[in-house]
Amino acid sequence: MPVAIVSVTNDLTTDQRVDRTCQALVKSGYEVLLIGRRLRNSKTLTPRSYRTHRMQLLFDKGPLFYAEYNVRLFLLLLVHKYDLIVSNDLDTLPANYLAEGIKYPFTKVQNADSKLQNAKVRHLHDCHEYFRGVPELVGRKSVARTWKLIEDLIFPKLGCVVAVNKSVADLYAAEYGNRIEVVRNVPFRKPQGGAAGKSSLSIREDQKIILYQGAVNIDRGIEEAILSMKYLKTDAILVIAGTGDIFQALKTMTLDHDLSGKVRFLGEIPFRELHSYTLMADLGLSIEKDVSINYHYCLPNKFLDYIQANVPVLVSPFPEMKAIIDRYTIGEFIESHDPEILATKIDSMLMNGKQMATYRQNLIKAAADLCWENEEKILLLTIGITHDSYNLF
Repeated sequence: MPVAIVSVTNDLTTDQRVDRTCQALVKSGYEVLLIGRRLRNSKTLTPRSYRTHRMQLLFDKGPLFYAEYNVRLFLLLLVHKYDLIVSNDLDTLPANYLAEGIKYPFTKVQNADSKLQNAKVRHLHDCHEYFRGVPELVGRKSVARTWKLIEDLIFPKLGCVVAVNKSVADLYAAEYGNRIEVVRNVPFRKPQGGAAGKSSLSIREDQKIILYQGAVNIDRGIEEAILSMKYLKTDAILVIAGTGDIFQALKTMTLDHDLSGKVRFLGEIPFRELHSYTLMADLGLSIEKDVSINYHYCLPNKFLDYIQANVPVLVSPFPEMKAIIDRYTIGEFIESHDPEILATKIDSMLMNGKQMATYRQNLIKAAADLCWENEEKILLLTIGITHDSYNLF
């Protein structure tokens, strides 16, 4: 049985894209090992159809973390047999690229055209985002230069690359000339039943739920969403499912503004449990700020998860999300991050039952199109696996 080793720098708990990639490889006949890291507060992983390994590292963040992670990963890749390695984003790329070069120095690099000859590649690189455009690097010129140096040295030599959306693929292709396939980060098709009860969150059945799910980090509009609850006329609760850099600060801000009765913090929810909470929502938020090129071209997990849960959306008018909303008519765009203006927009949606019903009807078609069952075919073809090879489809 061929072996695939997939690597990420997170703790594997909430990374849905990587889980879907691993499942697709298992389905295709690979024995899969997913490598991440263990944090002090990492939850126990539920059993999966593939093996997992979380490295216990000395450093949690900063340059020493990335250096230690890549050295440890490099050594693991050197001693493990594999037929395919999958690097996810730039922070896992050095170890994968170096290990491949040392173990198989004379292997001819396959490019994306290899699928035409049905020849499998040995190293797949997956761009979950335009890495140097993440908000955490904005204003940190020396750090960004270091990452760019690494990327400049390696990226043009990569033979098989996929990206999370067309905008990110176009950015990398223009910069380095690689042919890049688009494999969108869409969820599996999800059932509409099985919503968690509102009472479990101390929410009345007649109250509306406005949902933000995902990473609780800077510039995602969460602060303004919380403050908008001051001005909201609809009887609704803002539910925040996730954790991140500003999680505690948001809880403090909520208390300071006497909004604890209108906001619920769920913390980190394992992705296999998250859908039951998403199903409860009346409106899903994805209101990132236009502070970086990465945010501008984002196609967030939460936005696509809302679609699978048949939840109308209110989002920032960024190109990737706008294209989907314009095509399917499943929600609306914010006009401003000002909390009072945001509250007015939320009220106008939640109070318009006829329009919300239309959005929900249109979401049925969007969910059928934007699902992993369609997208995984592109991923597998890119690495040379066809339906003739494994009778997948």
